[in-house]
Amino acid sequence: MADPSSYRPRPGQIPDSPGVYRFRDEHRRVIYVGKAKSLRQRLANYFQDLANLHPRTRTMVTTAASVEWTVVSTEVEALQLEYSWIKEYDPRFNVKYRDDKSYPYLAVTMNEEYPRVQVMRGHKKKGVRYFGPYGHAWAIRDTVDLLLRVFPVRTCSAGVFKNAARTGRPCLLGYIGKCSAPCVGRVSAEEHRELAEEFSDFMAGRTGTYLRRLEKRMMEAAEEMEYERAARLRDDIEALKKAMEKNAVVLADATDADLIAVAEDELEAAVQIFHVRGGRVRGQRGWVTDKVEEITTGALVEHALQQLYGEETGDSVPKEVLVPALPDPVEPVQEWLTGRRGSHVSLRIPQRGDKKALMETVERNALQALALHKTKRASDLTTRSRALEEIAEALDLDSAPLRIECFDISHLQGDDVVASMVVFEDGLQRKSEYRRFQIKGFEGQDDVRSMHEVITRRFKRYIAEKEKTGEWVDDGSGDVPGNTLTEDDGRPKKFAYPPQLLVVDGGQPQVAAAKKALDELGIDDIAVCGLAKRLEEVWLPDEDDPVVLPRTSEGLYLLQRVRDEAHRFAITYQRAKRAKRFRSSPLDDVPGLGDTRKQALLKHFGSLKKLRSATIDQICEVPGIGRKTAETIAVALAQAAPAAPAVNTATGEIMEEEPGTMGSSGEPLRTGAPDERRGQET
Repeated sequence: MADPSSYRPRPGQIPDSPGVYRFRDEHRRVIYVGKAKSLRQRLANYFQDLANLHPRTRTMVTTAASVEWTVVSTEVEALQLEYSWIKEYDPRFNVKYRDDKSYPYLAVTMNEEYPRVQVMRGHKKKGVRYFGPYGHAWAIRDTVDLLLRVFPVRTCSAGVFKNAARTGRPCLLGYIGKCSAPCVGRVSAEEHRELAEEFSDFMAGRTGTYLRRLEKRMMEAAEEMEYERAARLRDDIEALKKAMEKNAVVLADATDADLIAVAEDELEAAVQIFHVRGGRVRGQRGWVTDKVEEITTGALVEHALQQLYGEETGDSVPKEVLVPALPDPVEPVQEWLTGRRGSHVSLRIPQRGDKKALMETVERNALQALALHKTKRASDLTTRSRALEEIAEALDLDSAPLRIECFDISHLQGDDVVASMVVFEDGLQRKSEYRRFQIKGFEGQDDVRSMHEVITRRFKRYIAEKEKTGEWVDDGSGDVPGNTLTEDDGRPKKFAYPPQLLVVDGGQPQVAAAKKALDELGIDDIAVCGLAKRLEEVWLPDEDDPVVLPRTSEGLYLLQRVRDEAHRFAITYQRAKRAKRFRSSPLDDVPGLGDTRKQALLKHFGSLKKLRSATIDQICEVPGIGRKTAETIAVALAQAAPAAPAVNTATGEIMEEEPGTMGSSGEPLRTGAPDERRGQET
């Protein structure tokens, strides 16, 4: 625990101008980001008597070891920079809105030749029109099912679409009239795009004009005695009205607005947002946050606005945002929102009428969300605390292991040997700090040796970080590497934090290897244990007998979760590497031969087998392939021995290669695995 006076800037050193400041801990990790109209006045508040600070602010300033700041020209720039740094550094003491789910949107992919209507989650993509968010995906599907009768837009995946185009037969929706079947040419690309535009306009709230147009067409069909067409139009109108009833009108004059309400107590706050488009509630979402410092409702609203609109532009930012309290000052925030939208945005508190009544409804939702969260959180916190205490007691640790790292080795019969490192902090996954390793020191299957290598590499990085801050004294052995990392900038994705407990997936041999690696590096303040799968026994270094935790123990359950997550992360990476290796080709080793010329070769010869039997003159006939390149290709294919032919086990027939599908030696392949993108390869 640091004394704030030890890193307090000298009087007069802090500028009296707008800016953004960062507190860093002893590991140079950014733990808090804030902005201020006057940096001097704002930072002075942190360096007063600790007894006068909010308890969580007191924890933050005693955890910090330094403070730095960046001066900007205006408060709007400070707001933008604060948002960027919070997204970049993920500071542990900043207000974080914990969204309990990824809210689904109704999306229309206008960036495709044949736009598709589908449910989408996650980051928004350019060229896609979004409506929502919705509380549940089934709510979207119910609405879409009603609208497809009137707007038969494509909803199928790319694979289904291509298959229908190839066979000339549409899917079931095409037969029952809920898809215009552009895949088989029933409508042109332009006609289908027009349908998608009409669908989007209806979802955007422009409903009255379209309904009146349908009613007029229905009356004309009836007058012309085309009763079947009139009946169809009548059913279309009823379907649209039924879809509209799902979102009752709450604000007159087709208002577009977002309403934000906050319910809070001393420790936490819940935020609820209603998205109103065309006078109807089109979506709802909510978050809960810890109040890290003493913070006003207006400041909470400001953070919520950053969370909502930090990555939005254009119409995604509404003309009007209604809030329970205004940020202080309000002008920079309003100017920032106006810049995001590209036109004026009104940020205000509703005083009377329908908007005031709707705000009260949003506030009730926020109160209920906070009460529900507290009910769940109390149980969750109690369980996690008990699990950590049980682990500390069973392993005879000085304190509860707030940071646990677990390592696992994965391979397939000695090939593609990899390792994983997963991190749990306070009993929760810290996925941004997961790491994956390739075993580089040797080849073959040796889990114990692999574990020793991985632990050594991980903690050499830790020692390198400590060396940069002067906290580690090298003993002159030469085993500690120099500054092999990038410039320290406070980002959380580092090896700077040591765990209180290191867990390995395995028994005595793996535990001994991990302990030996730490001893060789001179690290003696990290506890080590292993969890063996067979009997779920906990093994400690230099102990002949395992520690057996009760099957009902919360501590054992947490260790199992950590071990299983490490196993999942390792095997996913191993499968991805194996699939990538299987998809490789001898052509990959030809210098200067890119994907375009590879495809040209396969297209010209039809398969790798025929290319291997071709002469140099025949290879030169492929456009873009010169004689020197052809000779290199011939040598590479000659050095790669062909695999045994594939055999159909049912008929005994030798199967020919399919064009364009080849493995490491030209064999057809139908294997693959999803690529694990979370975590960094080391």
